[in-house]
Amino acid sequence: MMLSGKAAKRYTILYECLLIFLSACVLWFTCTTGKSFTYIMGEFPAPWGNEIRAGTLEALIALSFMIVMLCSVLGGWRFLQIDIDESKWNLYFTLINLMTAALMAMTWTNDIFTGYVFLEILTLTSCGILIVREIGRTTLAAVRYMILNLLGSGLFLLGVVLLYDITGHLLMMNMQEAIAEIAAQKENLPILTLSVGVLTTGLAIKSGLFPFHFWMPDTYGYATPTSAAVLSSLVSKSYIFLLIKIYYRVIGMGVLAEMPIGRILCALGMCGIIFGSVSALHADNINRMAAFSSAAQIGYVYMGIGIGGTAGYTAAIFHILAHAVTKSLLFLSTPRLAAVSGNSLLFKNLQGSALRDRTAGMFFVIGAFSMIGIPVFSGFSSKLLFAGAAAGTGNDRMLILVMLVLAVSSLLNAMYLIRTVIRIYTMPVRTGIAENGRVHHHSGYLISSGVLVSANLFLGLFSWMAVNLIQSGLSMFG
Repeated sequence: MMLSGKAAKRYTILYECLLIFLSACVLWFTCTTGKSFTYIMGEFPAPWGNEIRAGTLEALIALSFMIVMLCSVLGGWRFLQIDIDESKWNLYFTLINLMTAALMAMTWTNDIFTGYVFLEILTLTSCGILIVREIGRTTLAAVRYMILNLLGSGLFLLGVVLLYDITGHLLMMNMQEAIAEIAAQKENLPILTLSVGVLTTGLAIKSGLFPFHFWMPDTYGYATPTSAAVLSSLVSKSYIFLLIKIYYRVIGMGVLAEMPIGRILCALGMCGIIFGSVSALHADNINRMAAFSSAAQIGYVYMGIGIGGTAGYTAAIFHILAHAVTKSLLFLSTPRLAAVSGNSLLFKNLQGSALRDRTAGMFFVIGAFSMIGIPVFSGFSSKLLFAGAAAGTGNDRMLILVMLVLAVSSLLNAMYLIRTVIRIYTMPVRTGIAENGRVHHHSGYLISSGVLVSANLFLGLFSWMAVNLIQSGLSMFG
Protein backbone atom coordinates (compact mmCIF):
# COMPACT_ATOMS: atom_id res chain seq x y z
CA MET A 1 0.00 0.00 0.00
CA MET A 2 1.40 3.40 -1.00
CA LEU A 3 1.71 6.24 1.45
CA SER A 4 -0.67 9.17 1.29
CA GLY A 5 0.49 12.24 -0.61
CA LYS A 6 1.70 14.28 2.37
CA ALA A 7 3.24 11.22 4.03
CA ALA A 8 5.08 10.48 0.77
CA LYS A 9 6.38 14.05 0.78
CA ARG A 10 7.68 13.71 4.35
CA TYR A 11 9.31 10.37 3.51
CA THR A 12 10.98 11.89 0.44
CA ILE A 13 12.36 14.82 2.42
CA LEU A 14 13.68 12.48 5.13
CA TYR A 15 15.22 10.20 2.48
CA GLU A 16 16.98 13.11 0.77
CA CYS A 17 18.22 14.55 4.07
CA LEU A 18 19.72 11.14 4.90
CA LEU A 19 21.46 11.01 1.52
CA ILE A 20 22.83 14.52 2.06
CA PHE A 21 24.28 13.44 5.42
CA LEU A 22 25.79 10.22 4.02
CA SER A 23 27.27 12.01 0.98
CA ALA A 24 28.78 14.63 3.28
CA CYS A 25 30.34 11.84 5.36
CA VAL A 26 31.89 10.28 2.25
CA LEU A 27 33.19 13.68 1.13
CA TRP A 28 34.75 14.26 4.57
CA PHE A 29 36.35 10.79 4.54
CA THR A 30 37.87 11.14 1.07
CA CYS A 31 39.13 14.66 1.81
CA THR A 32 40.76 13.71 5.11
CA THR A 33 42.32 10.47 3.87
CA GLY A 34 43.13 11.65 0.34
CA LYS A 35 42.00 8.27 -0.99
CA SER A 36 39.04 6.86 -2.85
CA PHE A 37 37.58 3.47 -2.03
CA THR A 38 35.84 0.72 -3.97
CA TYR A 39 33.03 -1.48 -2.70
CA ILE A 40 32.53 -4.84 -4.42
CA MET A 41 28.81 -5.59 -4.53
CA GLY A 42 27.75 -9.17 -3.84
CA GLU A 43 31.36 -10.13 -3.04
CA PHE A 44 32.01 -11.11 -6.66
CA PRO A 45 35.37 -9.72 -7.79
CA ALA A 46 36.21 -8.40 -11.25
CA PRO A 47 35.52 -9.17 -14.01
CA TRP A 48 32.25 -10.83 -12.92
CA GLY A 49 31.18 -8.54 -10.12
CA ASN A 50 29.78 -5.03 -9.90
CA GLU A 51 31.45 -2.16 -8.08
CA ILE A 52 30.78 1.27 -6.73
CA ARG A 53 33.70 3.61 -6.33
CA ALA A 54 33.75 6.66 -4.11
CA GLY A 55 36.18 9.52 -4.42
CA THR A 56 36.11 13.22 -3.62
CA LEU A 57 34.50 14.17 -6.93
CA GLU A 58 31.71 11.61 -6.73
CA ALA A 59 30.96 12.65 -3.16
CA LEU A 60 30.92 16.34 -4.11
CA ILE A 61 28.57 15.73 -7.04
CA ALA A 62 26.29 13.48 -4.95
CA LEU A 63 26.13 16.05 -2.13
CA SER A 64 25.41 18.93 -4.53
CA PHE A 65 22.77 16.98 -6.45
CA MET A 66 20.95 15.98 -3.26
CA ILE A 67 20.93 19.53 -1.90
CA VAL A 68 19.44 20.82 -5.18
CA MET A 69 16.94 17.94 -5.27
CA LEU A 70 15.76 18.68 -1.72
CA CYS A 71 15.48 22.41 -2.44
CA SER A 72 13.52 21.71 -5.63
CA VAL A 73 11.02 19.52 -3.79
CA LEU A 74 10.59 21.95 -0.89
CA GLY A 75 10.50 25.07 -3.04
CA GLY A 76 8.01 23.70 -5.55
CA TRP A 77 5.54 22.13 -3.10
CA ARG A 78 2.96 24.90 -3.47
CA PHE A 79 2.74 24.37 -7.22
CA LEU A 80 2.76 20.58 -6.92
CA GLN A 81 -0.45 20.98 -4.93
CA ILE A 82 -1.91 23.14 -7.71
CA ASP A 83 -0.63 21.34 -10.81
CA ILE A 84 -1.04 17.70 -9.77
CA ASP A 85 -4.18 15.96 -8.59
CA GLU A 86 -3.97 15.01 -4.92
CA SER A 87 -4.53 11.33 -5.75
CA LYS A 88 -1.24 11.37 -7.71
CA TRP A 89 1.00 13.08 -5.14
CA ASN A 90 2.28 9.76 -3.84
CA LEU A 91 2.98 8.61 -7.42
CA TYR A 92 4.93 11.80 -8.08
CA PHE A 93 7.12 11.33 -5.01
CA THR A 94 7.64 7.67 -5.90
CA LEU A 95 9.05 8.85 -9.24
CA ILE A 96 11.21 11.45 -7.50
CA ASN A 97 12.65 8.77 -5.20
CA LEU A 98 13.36 6.44 -8.13
CA MET A 99 15.02 9.35 -9.91
CA THR A 100 17.13 10.07 -6.84
CA ALA A 101 18.26 6.44 -6.70
CA ALA A 102 19.18 6.54 -10.39
CA LEU A 103 21.13 9.78 -9.96
CA MET A 104 23.11 8.31 -7.07
CA ALA A 105 23.77 5.03 -8.88
CA MET A 106 25.10 6.85 -11.96
CA THR A 107 27.29 8.99 -9.72
CA TRP A 108 28.83 6.12 -7.75
CA THR A 109 28.96 3.22 -10.22
CA ASN A 110 32.23 1.81 -11.49
CA ASP A 111 30.47 -0.41 -14.06
CA ILE A 112 29.54 1.03 -17.44
CA PHE A 113 26.52 -1.25 -17.96
CA THR A 114 25.12 -0.31 -14.56
CA GLY A 115 25.41 3.27 -15.74
CA TYR A 116 23.24 2.36 -18.73
CA VAL A 117 20.61 0.60 -16.58
CA PHE A 118 20.11 3.58 -14.31
CA LEU A 119 20.33 5.96 -17.25
CA GLU A 120 17.20 4.26 -18.56
CA ILE A 121 15.49 4.48 -15.17
CA LEU A 122 16.32 8.18 -15.13
CA THR A 123 14.77 8.59 -18.59
CA LEU A 124 11.53 6.88 -17.59
CA THR A 125 11.15 8.77 -14.31
CA SER A 126 11.88 12.05 -16.11
CA CYS A 127 9.02 11.38 -18.50
CA GLY A 128 6.83 10.41 -15.54
CA ILE A 129 7.34 13.65 -13.62
CA LEU A 130 6.52 15.53 -16.82
CA ILE A 131 3.36 13.73 -17.82
CA VAL A 132 1.89 13.53 -14.31
CA ARG A 133 0.72 17.15 -14.64
CA GLU A 134 -1.79 15.98 -17.28
CA ILE A 135 -2.15 18.97 -19.55
CA GLY A 136 -1.86 18.67 -23.30
CA ARG A 137 1.46 20.46 -23.66
CA THR A 138 3.19 18.36 -20.97
CA THR A 139 1.97 15.17 -22.62
CA LEU A 140 3.36 16.31 -25.97
CA ALA A 141 6.60 17.44 -24.32
CA ALA A 142 6.95 14.09 -22.51
CA VAL A 143 6.45 12.11 -25.74
CA ARG A 144 9.00 14.24 -27.59
CA TYR A 145 11.40 14.01 -24.66
CA MET A 146 11.04 10.22 -24.52
CA ILE A 147 11.60 9.74 -28.27
CA LEU A 148 14.81 11.80 -28.23
CA ASN A 149 16.04 10.21 -25.02
CA LEU A 150 15.36 6.68 -26.24
CA LEU A 151 17.37 7.48 -29.35
CA GLY A 152 20.18 8.70 -27.10
CA SER A 153 19.90 5.62 -24.88
CA GLY A 154 20.06 3.33 -27.91
CA LEU A 155 23.23 5.00 -29.18
CA PHE A 156 24.78 4.88 -25.73
CA LEU A 157 24.01 1.16 -25.43
CA LEU A 158 25.45 0.55 -28.89
CA GLY A 159 28.66 2.30 -27.81
CA VAL A 160 28.80 0.18 -24.64
CA VAL A 161 28.29 -3.02 -26.68
CA LEU A 162 31.10 -2.05 -29.08
CA LEU A 163 33.47 -1.31 -26.20
CA TYR A 164 32.53 -4.57 -24.49
CA ASP A 165 33.14 -6.46 -27.72
CA ILE A 166 36.56 -4.81 -28.02
CA THR A 167 37.68 -5.16 -24.40
CA GLY A 168 35.66 -8.05 -22.93
CA HIS A 169 35.02 -6.02 -19.77
CA LEU A 170 32.28 -3.86 -18.23
CA LEU A 171 34.07 -2.63 -15.11
CA MET A 172 35.54 0.74 -15.96
CA MET A 173 39.13 0.29 -14.82
CA ASN A 174 39.42 -3.12 -16.48
CA MET A 175 38.13 -1.59 -19.71
CA GLN A 176 40.72 1.19 -19.50
CA GLU A 177 43.59 -1.29 -19.18
CA ALA A 178 42.36 -3.22 -22.21
CA ILE A 179 41.81 -0.04 -24.26
CA ALA A 180 45.31 1.22 -23.47
CA GLU A 181 46.78 -2.01 -24.87
CA ILE A 182 44.55 -1.93 -27.94
CA ALA A 183 45.20 1.77 -28.66
CA ALA A 184 48.94 1.16 -28.61
CA GLN A 185 48.45 -0.24 -32.11
CA LYS A 186 47.44 2.77 -34.20
CA GLU A 187 45.40 0.72 -36.66
CA ASN A 188 42.90 0.03 -33.85
CA LEU A 189 42.22 3.72 -33.21
CA PRO A 190 39.41 4.15 -35.82
CA ILE A 191 37.19 1.46 -34.26
CA LEU A 192 37.82 2.89 -30.80
CA THR A 193 36.93 6.36 -32.09
CA LEU A 194 33.73 5.01 -33.63
CA SER A 195 32.72 3.32 -30.36
CA VAL A 196 33.43 6.39 -28.24
CA GLY A 197 31.78 8.67 -30.81
CA VAL A 198 28.55 6.66 -30.81
CA LEU A 199 28.47 6.59 -27.01
CA THR A 200 29.19 10.33 -26.81
CA THR A 201 26.46 11.14 -29.34
CA GLY A 202 23.92 9.26 -27.24
CA LEU A 203 24.73 11.21 -24.09
CA ALA A 204 24.95 14.49 -26.03
CA ILE A 205 21.37 13.96 -27.29
CA LYS A 206 20.12 13.14 -23.80
CA SER A 207 21.79 16.15 -22.19
CA GLY A 208 20.66 18.62 -24.87
CA LEU A 209 23.88 19.59 -26.62
CA PHE A 210 23.37 21.71 -29.76
CA PRO A 211 21.77 20.82 -32.18
CA PHE A 212 19.79 18.36 -30.02
CA HIS A 213 18.43 21.02 -27.67
CA PHE A 214 15.06 21.72 -29.33
CA TRP A 215 13.12 19.59 -26.81
CA MET A 216 14.10 21.85 -23.91
CA PRO A 217 11.60 24.76 -24.23
CA ASP A 218 8.47 22.61 -23.96
CA THR A 219 10.01 20.16 -21.51
CA TYR A 220 11.09 22.82 -19.02
CA GLY A 221 8.51 25.43 -19.96
CA TYR A 222 5.35 23.45 -19.23
CA ALA A 223 6.50 21.20 -16.39
CA THR A 224 5.56 21.92 -12.80
CA PRO A 225 8.36 23.99 -11.15
CA THR A 226 9.88 21.09 -9.20
CA SER A 227 10.08 18.98 -12.36
CA ALA A 228 11.58 21.84 -14.40
CA ALA A 229 14.19 22.52 -11.70
CA VAL A 230 15.14 18.86 -11.37
CA LEU A 231 15.29 18.14 -15.11
CA SER A 232 17.31 21.25 -15.93
CA SER A 233 19.62 21.29 -12.91
CA LEU A 234 20.24 17.60 -12.29
CA VAL A 235 19.12 15.13 -14.96
CA SER A 236 20.91 16.70 -17.93
CA LYS A 237 24.03 17.22 -15.79
CA SER A 238 24.08 13.61 -14.59
CA TYR A 239 24.41 12.43 -18.20
CA ILE A 240 27.39 14.72 -18.69
CA PHE A 241 29.01 13.56 -15.45
CA LEU A 242 28.65 9.95 -16.61
CA LEU A 243 30.35 10.93 -19.87
CA ILE A 244 33.23 12.59 -17.99
CA LYS A 245 33.59 9.49 -15.84
CA ILE A 246 33.74 7.28 -18.94
CA TYR A 247 36.35 9.52 -20.56
CA TYR A 248 38.58 9.37 -17.47
CA ARG A 249 38.01 5.82 -16.28
CA VAL A 250 37.25 3.89 -19.46
CA ILE A 251 38.93 5.63 -22.39
CA GLY A 252 41.78 7.40 -20.63
CA MET A 253 42.92 10.94 -21.30
CA GLY A 254 45.90 9.85 -23.40
CA VAL A 255 43.79 7.79 -25.79
CA LEU A 256 41.02 10.39 -25.93
CA ALA A 257 43.53 13.09 -26.93
CA GLU A 258 44.29 11.12 -30.10
CA MET A 259 40.62 11.26 -31.16
CA PRO A 260 38.85 14.26 -32.77
CA ILE A 261 35.93 13.98 -30.32
CA GLY A 262 37.14 16.75 -28.00
CA ARG A 263 37.42 19.27 -30.84
CA ILE A 264 33.94 18.39 -32.10
CA LEU A 265 32.42 18.77 -28.62
CA CYS A 266 34.16 22.12 -28.17
CA ALA A 267 32.78 23.42 -31.49
CA LEU A 268 29.25 22.19 -30.77
CA GLY A 269 29.43 23.59 -27.25
CA MET A 270 30.36 27.02 -28.59
CA CYS A 271 27.53 26.87 -31.13
CA GLY A 272 25.14 25.88 -28.36
CA ILE A 273 26.21 28.83 -26.23
CA ILE A 274 25.49 31.33 -28.99
CA PHE A 275 22.35 29.76 -30.48
CA GLY A 276 20.85 29.08 -27.05
CA SER A 277 21.44 32.67 -25.99
CA VAL A 278 20.02 34.08 -29.24
CA SER A 279 16.92 31.88 -28.88
CA ALA A 280 16.48 33.05 -25.28
CA LEU A 281 16.68 36.64 -26.51
CA HIS A 282 13.71 36.05 -28.83
CA ALA A 283 11.54 34.15 -26.34
CA ASP A 284 8.24 35.76 -25.29
CA ASN A 285 7.78 33.52 -22.24
CA ILE A 286 9.98 33.66 -19.14
CA ASN A 287 10.14 29.87 -18.75
CA ARG A 288 11.04 29.36 -22.41
CA MET A 289 13.74 31.98 -21.98
CA ALA A 290 15.13 30.02 -19.02
CA ALA A 291 14.91 26.79 -21.04
CA PHE A 292 16.87 28.18 -24.00
CA SER A 293 19.33 29.59 -21.49
CA SER A 294 19.81 26.03 -20.20
CA ALA A 295 20.79 24.95 -23.70
CA ALA A 296 23.46 27.65 -23.66
CA GLN A 297 24.72 26.53 -20.26
CA ILE A 298 25.01 22.93 -21.49
CA GLY A 299 27.18 24.38 -24.24
CA TYR A 300 29.53 25.86 -21.64
CA VAL A 301 30.04 22.45 -20.04
CA TYR A 302 30.81 20.74 -23.34
CA MET A 303 33.14 23.58 -24.30
CA GLY A 304 35.12 22.88 -21.12
CA ILE A 305 35.26 19.17 -21.94
CA GLY A 306 36.44 20.04 -25.44
CA ILE A 307 39.16 22.35 -24.13
CA GLY A 308 40.43 19.34 -22.22
CA GLY A 309 43.12 18.95 -19.61
CA THR A 310 42.59 19.20 -15.88
CA ALA A 311 41.70 22.90 -16.18
CA GLY A 312 39.07 22.29 -18.87
CA TYR A 313 37.37 19.47 -16.98
CA THR A 314 37.55 21.45 -13.75
CA ALA A 315 35.77 24.37 -15.42
CA ALA A 316 33.14 22.02 -16.88
CA ILE A 317 32.39 20.35 -13.53
CA PHE A 318 32.38 23.67 -11.67
CA HIS A 319 29.84 24.95 -14.17
CA ILE A 320 27.68 21.88 -13.56
CA LEU A 321 27.54 22.86 -9.88
CA ALA A 322 27.05 26.58 -10.59
CA HIS A 323 24.27 26.01 -13.10
CA ALA A 324 22.50 23.48 -10.87
CA VAL A 325 22.05 25.94 -7.99
CA THR A 326 21.29 28.89 -10.28
CA LYS A 327 18.77 27.34 -12.65
CA SER A 328 16.85 25.66 -9.84
CA LEU A 329 16.51 29.07 -8.17
CA LEU A 330 15.18 30.60 -11.40
CA PHE A 331 12.63 27.85 -12.10
CA LEU A 332 11.33 28.04 -8.52
CA SER A 333 10.93 31.83 -8.74
CA THR A 334 9.35 32.36 -12.17
CA PRO A 335 5.97 30.71 -11.35
CA ARG A 336 5.63 33.00 -8.33
CA LEU A 337 6.09 36.02 -10.55
CA ALA A 338 3.43 34.55 -12.84
CA ALA A 339 1.09 33.91 -9.90
CA VAL A 340 0.85 37.66 -9.23
CA SER A 341 0.43 38.38 -12.95
CA GLY A 342 -2.76 36.52 -13.76
CA ASN A 343 -0.93 33.17 -13.86
CA SER A 344 0.75 34.21 -17.09
CA LEU A 345 4.39 33.56 -17.98
CA LEU A 346 4.30 35.95 -20.94
CA PHE A 347 6.64 38.90 -20.59
CA LYS A 348 3.93 41.39 -21.52
CA ASN A 349 1.89 40.28 -18.48
CA LEU A 350 4.82 40.04 -16.05
CA GLN A 351 5.49 43.75 -15.99
CA GLY A 352 5.69 44.92 -12.38
CA SER A 353 5.51 41.37 -10.99
CA ALA A 354 8.62 41.82 -8.83
CA LEU A 355 6.94 44.81 -7.18
CA ARG A 356 3.91 42.67 -6.40
CA ASP A 357 6.06 39.81 -5.09
CA ARG A 358 9.31 41.30 -3.87
CA THR A 359 10.72 38.05 -2.48
CA ALA A 360 10.42 36.11 -5.74
CA GLY A 361 11.71 39.15 -7.61
CA MET A 362 14.81 39.34 -5.41
CA PHE A 363 15.61 35.65 -5.87
CA PHE A 364 15.09 35.89 -9.63
CA VAL A 365 17.49 38.86 -9.83
CA ILE A 366 20.18 36.94 -7.92
CA GLY A 367 19.83 34.01 -10.33
CA ALA A 368 19.89 36.36 -13.33
CA PHE A 369 23.03 38.15 -12.12
CA SER A 370 24.78 34.82 -11.67
CA MET A 371 23.84 33.74 -15.20
CA ILE A 372 25.20 37.00 -16.61
CA GLY A 373 28.46 36.61 -14.70
CA ILE A 374 28.31 39.46 -12.20
CA PRO A 375 31.22 39.23 -9.70
CA VAL A 376 30.62 37.49 -6.32
CA PHE A 377 28.19 35.05 -7.98
CA SER A 378 29.07 31.55 -9.22
CA GLY A 379 28.59 32.40 -12.90
CA PHE A 380 31.45 34.90 -12.77
CA SER A 381 33.86 32.34 -11.27
CA SER A 382 32.75 29.79 -13.83
CA LYS A 383 33.55 32.03 -16.78
CA LEU A 384 36.95 32.89 -15.30
CA LEU A 385 37.72 29.19 -15.09
CA PHE A 386 36.83 28.66 -18.76
CA ALA A 387 39.07 31.58 -19.77
CA GLY A 388 41.91 30.23 -17.62
CA ALA A 389 41.52 26.75 -19.08
CA ALA A 390 41.73 28.13 -22.63
CA ALA A 391 44.81 30.18 -21.73
CA GLY A 392 46.45 27.09 -20.24
CA THR A 393 46.27 25.17 -23.52
CA GLY A 394 48.98 27.36 -25.05
CA ASN A 395 46.85 27.53 -28.20
CA ASP A 396 46.35 31.19 -29.16
CA ARG A 397 43.54 30.35 -31.57
CA MET A 398 41.67 28.45 -28.87
CA LEU A 399 42.15 31.30 -26.38
CA ILE A 400 40.84 33.94 -28.80
CA LEU A 401 37.85 31.80 -29.77
CA VAL A 402 36.89 31.01 -26.17
CA MET A 403 37.27 34.62 -25.05
CA LEU A 404 35.16 35.78 -27.99
CA VAL A 405 32.42 33.25 -27.19
CA LEU A 406 32.46 34.21 -23.49
CA ALA A 407 32.21 37.91 -24.36
CA VAL A 408 29.38 37.49 -26.88
CA SER A 409 27.42 35.11 -24.65
CA SER A 410 27.79 37.39 -21.62
CA LEU A 411 26.49 40.29 -23.71
CA LEU A 412 23.52 38.24 -24.93
CA ASN A 413 22.83 37.01 -21.39
CA ALA A 414 22.81 40.58 -20.16
CA MET A 415 20.47 41.66 -22.96
CA TYR A 416 17.69 39.15 -22.24
CA LEU A 417 18.12 38.90 -18.46
CA ILE A 418 18.55 42.61 -17.70
CA ARG A 419 15.60 43.31 -20.00
CA THR A 420 13.58 40.84 -17.94
CA VAL A 421 14.68 42.40 -14.64
CA ILE A 422 13.73 45.86 -15.87
CA ARG A 423 10.34 44.60 -17.01
CA ILE A 424 9.41 42.85 -13.76
CA TYR A 425 10.41 45.95 -11.76
CA THR A 426 8.54 48.43 -13.97
CA MET A 427 4.90 48.91 -13.03
CA PRO A 428 2.59 49.34 -16.04
CA VAL A 429 0.78 52.66 -15.84
CA ARG A 430 -2.56 51.41 -17.10
CA THR A 431 -3.06 48.66 -14.49
CA GLY A 432 -2.91 50.76 -11.37
CA ILE A 433 -1.83 47.71 -9.36
CA ALA A 434 -0.49 48.66 -5.95
CA GLU A 435 3.20 48.06 -5.35
CA ASN A 436 2.55 45.63 -2.55
CA GLY A 437 5.17 42.99 -1.91
CA ARG A 438 3.36 41.36 1.02
CA VAL A 439 2.78 38.01 -0.63
CA HIS A 440 2.69 34.95 1.59
CA HIS A 441 5.36 32.36 0.82
CA HIS A 442 5.54 28.85 2.15
CA SER A 443 8.54 28.37 4.45
CA GLY A 444 9.82 25.62 2.15
CA TYR A 445 10.31 28.11 -0.69
CA LEU A 446 12.08 30.62 1.55
CA ILE A 447 14.39 27.99 3.04
CA SER A 448 15.21 26.30 -0.26
CA SER A 449 15.81 29.61 -2.07
CA GLY A 450 18.01 30.78 0.81
CA VAL A 451 20.08 27.60 0.56
CA LEU A 452 20.44 27.95 -3.22
CA VAL A 453 21.47 31.61 -2.92
CA SER A 454 24.00 30.69 -0.21
CA ALA A 455 25.43 27.92 -2.40
CA ASN A 456 25.64 30.35 -5.32
CA LEU A 457 27.52 32.92 -3.25
CA PHE A 458 29.80 30.25 -1.81
CA LEU A 459 30.78 29.10 -5.30
CA GLY A 460 31.30 32.71 -6.31
CA LEU A 461 33.28 33.92 -3.29
CA PHE A 462 35.10 30.72 -2.37
CA SER A 463 35.44 29.13 -5.79
CA TRP A 464 38.99 28.03 -4.98
CA MET A 465 37.62 25.59 -2.40
CA ALA A 466 35.32 23.94 -4.92
CA VAL A 467 38.11 23.94 -7.53
CA ASN A 468 40.48 22.20 -5.10
CA LEU A 469 37.87 19.54 -4.36
CA ILE A 470 37.19 18.99 -8.07
CA GLN A 471 40.87 18.71 -8.94
CA SER A 472 41.50 16.39 -6.00
CA GLY A 473 38.62 14.24 -7.22
CA LEU A 474 39.93 14.21 -10.79
CA SER A 475 43.31 13.01 -9.54
CA MET A 476 41.50 10.04 -7.92
CA PHE A 477 39.43 9.36 -11.03
CA GLY A 478 41.97 7.40 -13.01
